[in-house]
Formats: sequence, structure tokens, C-alpha cells
Amino acid sequence: MNAVVPKTAAEEALGLSLPNRRSEEWKWTDLRRLIAAPYGKQAVIAAEAEVDRLIAASPLAAVKAKRIVFINGRYDAKRSQLPQGTVSAPASLADDTIVAIGGKLSAEGANLVLEGNMDMPVEIIHVATTGPQRAMAHRHTVTVAAGGSASLIETFVGEGDYLSNAVIEINVGEGARLDRVKIEHESGKATHLAHAIVNLAKNAILRDFTLTSGAQLNRQNGTYTFLGQGADARISGAYLLNGKQHADTRLVVDHAVPHCISRELFQCVMDDTARGIFQGKVIVRPDAQKTDGKQSSHALLLSEAAEFDAKPELEIYADDVVCGHGATAGDLNPDHMFYLKSRGIPEAQAKSLLIAAFVGEAFDTIEHDGIRDALTSYAEGWLARR
Repeated sequence: MNAVVPKTAAEEALGLSLPNRRSEEWKWTDLRRLIAAPYGKQAVIAAEAEVDRLIAASPLAAVKAKRIVFINGRYDAKRSQLPQGTVSAPASLADDTIVAIGGKLSAEGANLVLEGNMDMPVEIIHVATTGPQRAMAHRHTVTVAAGGSASLIETFVGEGDYLSNAVIEINVGEGARLDRVKIEHESGKATHLAHAIVNLAKNAILRDFTLTSGAQLNRQNGTYTFLGQGADARISGAYLLNGKQHADTRLVVDHAVPHCISRELFQCVMDDTARGIFQGKVIVRPDAQKTDGKQSSHALLLSEAAEFDAKPELEIYADDVVCGHGATAGDLNPDHMFYLKSRGIPEAQAKSLLIAAFVGEAFDTIEHDGIRDALTSYAEGWLARR
């Protein structure tokens, strides 16, 4: 007879059981062990000056965008530039832990329908201000109408010890294009749990980039489903981690129909005792002939104690496909360092330039010049800001 395992303080506060390493999908990120604090939903009054300072600290603060602002989990109409309210978000994918947490916390979020060719990005910015240990949750729904074109930014900034739960459901319509950039720049004490659920219609185009840099503990899931032929998705990301940071990305790219293209590229930098993980699965269904799917993850380890784990998977049930995967890990090239130093560039600056060049391969997938330039500057200054 199996003994009943008592719930942890975190599980009691969240009202559900957290996954542990016995689950294959969570073997490197044992939430039951890693989340100790009893995070519960609490109202926090935000100081105006702190909110403004945190928004200004975003790596993309200088990028012109129409912004929708959430402060400590609640919609802020005063700072938002679109007449968009909030909606209660029902949980779907009930067997997914991250979505279930959002349901327990009564997640709020924006419900956006983007039509036509939008000439300015829409940014959803999430701000967590100083306060007691707490949990906050967001659930957004974004639809890009058929034939439309839009840029979406999701930004997370904060201070203090909190759990940030974020689920976004995205539908890219027939012949539509979405450029999505996510910036995880949470507090160094925060836990960030997220799931992006993306559906692509016929001839849809997706360009999706995520920067992971802030939280102490980060787990991001992505489920990308091709529902119409001729769709094209490029999914990329970069890690900039140090100290004891732990970041885990798990993507499932599901080719359910023929003649679609997917690419995954993650460039991950770890220093000190930081740990980065990339788990990518490409599924090709029996009828999804002529699928072209590739994934790659590359790690730059700046210390001997840093760690990177990669788990690429291909699950192919069709025979006329082109699919592949690859993963590498290494340290800075001493020849490159010598070349830069021999030309009078100080060692710290040379190191920063090489790091920026490494993650820049992922930045190159970003179409918006201003966003790409801002992230390049952020990467170049990452070492100095530590």
C-alpha cells in the first residue's frame, strides 16, 4: 500500500500537487523541491515611482509600442494605451501544471484581436513591485486575423520574491504573420512559470523569440501546432544566466498537416553555477508529408560549474520528411579572445562582445530593427550589470 505523501507548503498554498523528477518532462526541474515558499494570491498596493522605474528598466523601454500594463497581476487602465479590458481566463489543457496554477489563481489577462497590418508593436508588460511573498497569474488570448500582420511583445519585470504564472494562447490566422518577442527580466528572487499555446492556420508565418535572463527559477513550455498547410514557424531564444539561476524550456512542435516548416534555435549562456535546460520535441503526424523541421541548441559555459542539459526529440510517423536536430556546448574560444585583446580591447569588453555575438545568432531571427538593437545592447552590457 502506497503511503500518502504530505503536501508541501507551496502545494497547500497553490491548491494542487507540483510535478517532481519522477515525471520525465520535469526530471531536471523538480518543482516540488525547487518551490519552497507558500506563494498565495495577495493584493499589493504599488508605489507609482516604483512602477515607473521598473517599466523604464525593461530592455525594450525605448522601443515605441502600444502598451497594455498589468501591475501585480491586475490590469492598469491608466498606463495602458489600448481600450482593452481584462477577462477571466478559463483553464484549458487541464493536465498541464502551469495552466492549472493559473486557474487556481484566477488568472486575468488581455483578449486581443489584431487586424490588418499594424505599424507599431503591441506590448503587454507585467510589473511586480516590492511586497510580501505572493503569486500572480496572467492568461492572455491573442488572435491575428486572416491576412493580418502584427508584432507582439511580452515583458516581465519585477522586484522581490514572488511567483509569476503566465499563459498565452495565440492563434495566427490564414495568411497572417505574427512577430512575437518575450522578455523574461523578472526579479532575481522570482519564479517564472509560463506556457505559450500557439496554433497556425494555412500559410501563417510565426517568428517567435524569448530572452530568459531574470528569474531565479524559470520554466517555460511551448506548444506549437500546425493546423494548415504552408505554415512557417521560426522559434528561437537566448539564455543569459548567472549565479544559481535555473532555466528550463520545453517545446513541442506538432506538425499535424503536410507542407510546413519549423525551425528552433536556442543560444544559451551560463556562468557561475547556473543551469540551463532545453527540451525540444518535434512531432510529425502520419499525414504530414513534406514536413521540414529542424532544431538546434547551443550552450556557452563561462565557468566549470555551469551546466547545460539538452534533450532533442523527433517523433516521426511520416516517411517523406526532412527533419534533424543538434546540440553543442563549450566555453569561449581562446583564439577569439586573443584576437580581440591583441587589438587593444580589454578582456572584460572582449568577453562581452563574444557573448553578444553568440546570442546574436538568435537575435537575428527578430525582424524589428529597434528590438534587435536593444537586445544586442542588453547582451553586451550583461556581464557589467551583474
